[in-house]
Amino acid sequence: MTFFWSSWITILSIMCWAGILGVLLMVLKYKPEVEEDGTTGHTYDGIQEYDKPLPKWWLVIFFGSIIWAVAYWIFFPAIFPSKWEGITTVEVDGETVPWTSHNELASELESNNKVFTDNFEQNILAKADASGATKTLATLSEMQATMRRSETPPADLQSQIDEKIAELAPYVEKLAENPNALKVGSRLFLQNCAVCHGSNAKGALGYPNLTDNDWLYGGEASHILTTLHNGRVGGMAAWRDQLGEDGVRAAAEYVLSISGNQPGYELDQAKVAQGKAIFHEPTNCVLCHGEDAKGMISTGAPNLTDNIWLYGGDRESIRDTIRYGRAGVMPEWETKLGNERIMLLAAYVYSLSDRTPQPAKAQPVSAAAPKAAKPETAVAN
Repeated sequence: MTFFWSSWITILSIMCWAGILGVLLMVLKYKPEVEEDGTTGHTYDGIQEYDKPLPKWWLVIFFGSIIWAVAYWIFFPAIFPSKWEGITTVEVDGETVPWTSHNELASELESNNKVFTDNFEQNILAKADASGATKTLATLSEMQATMRRSETPPADLQSQIDEKIAELAPYVEKLAENPNALKVGSRLFLQNCAVCHGSNAKGALGYPNLTDNDWLYGGEASHILTTLHNGRVGGMAAWRDQLGEDGVRAAAEYVLSISGNQPGYELDQAKVAQGKAIFHEPTNCVLCHGEDAKGMISTGAPNLTDNIWLYGGDRESIRDTIRYGRAGVMPEWETKLGNERIMLLAAYVYSLSDRTPQPAKAQPVSAAAPKAAKPETAVAN
């Protein structure tokens, strides 16, 4: 709040209380002349007016409210909030800080989270034979707190945090075999992830299926943890301006020719050959999807030789993807869920994934390699 509005509200509040108090004191001080029968001589509709004192209970409540207001101004940042922080404090991140509604919320969340983490360590990690994660979690929390508090954190701090997150992967695999952990993880998934990936985790157009073994950024426990902690931002560039409409159609035809869903399409072999040349230009599709068009986990580029398509694998959908590009965002969950809940959520997602090794697909006769821009997005797969 700016100093102007802080001052304006404070002055109005004080003037209001002072005015009401002044009127009350004036009424208490005023003593009208009364008749022998105790009336003031005023009659309204046959009703005579007496001079009776105000009820003591009413006065006690009224003056008590004024005293309470003054105490509130002292204890909390009510008088010039931009200048006066009050004398009330709360504990946040192990530090004593002035009371604000934001700090109070943070303090209560920490208190509630302490109950959850204690239960997590005693009743979930211990029973899943994953108690070794406790030390790593404690170190990770300290690093994250340092990152939040520091305006200029050490340059390598984030990489150290990522290393600690990766150290939790073996424990996530153990949690994925524990029924209690999966029960909590499933609730977390339904509360936070189902809105995009569906309650059955099979995704939808633009949202990955988390129950197969096709993962844009990797399906190992360490990859899932990283995705949940940091989020993902996937981007498939628009190629219409660089390639022109003929180039877009040629590239799409080549992608269709090497994909797992090409049966049923009558391919234009001239366009396939033209598209192959476009695809393998060093600064074009091959840069992200690789020479074999099977994608790269490091960039989140999808495999273009299978029949799994995030935005559709028919001819027109592929053209639209190349023509206009795609953009997908998976939000980070670290600040909302915390490390322990992310471990449970990662364990649940890991348990859903099909971990059966898939045989290598034979390359279609009509083409020989990569497939163009199948965009990436979201959480994992």
